[in-house]
Amino acid sequence: MVFNLSEKDTIANRFIAELRDLDIQQDRMRFRRNLERIGEILAYEISQKLHYEPVLVETPLGSITIPLPADKIVLATILRAGLPMHQGMLHYFDQADNVFIAAFRKHHKDGTFDIQLDYISTPNLEDCILIISDPMLATGASVDLALKALERYGKPKNVHIATVIASTAGVEAIKRRWPKAGIWAGAIDEELTAKSYIVPGLGDAGDLAFGEKI
Repeated sequence: MVFNLSEKDTIANRFIAELRDLDIQQDRMRFRRNLERIGEILAYEISQKLHYEPVLVETPLGSITIPLPADKIVLATILRAGLPMHQGMLHYFDQADNVFIAAFRKHHKDGTFDIQLDYISTPNLEDCILIISDPMLATGASVDLALKALERYGKPKNVHIATVIASTAGVEAIKRRWPKAGIWAGAIDEELTAKSYIVPGLGDAGDLAFGEKI
């Protein structure tokens, strides 16, 4: 399934507009907070797909049975751009275990590039709900490589991929490679440049959040 937050008019439109805005996005703190906000909203949307079980809660004046999430949730992100969005999801799934993946683009002289993984920190993923967040889903190569690398740590019950901006090509690529995974996007843009940047997109999320790398 593919969920596109921008298909409905909500307050999320403002956060996505600010993330895209050339002037507003120069405020790094605001940019990071807006990434967090989209993470929080998508976490709420994903929560509707979880399994719930009734739990008895004692109040000062009595008791009440409330359905609470019963799944083991593991939040994963790709460093460094994914950190603010991951933190937003962690605000809602505050008991979740966490996966951190270091990945980078290795550029070649002909203008092409490969995605290389550098480091993975992860718990056992067997039978969990795995939610992997990456602000930009361009070609889908980073998420694809990350999910393949995580396969050796156990088989999740369900996989959800959360992103702020996706390209149509990236969504289609993930659907082909991971047909059972849910894709949750703040917005989906049609165009992808020859260098695999999303248009109109928002630029480089990692650089805007944390400063340009050398």
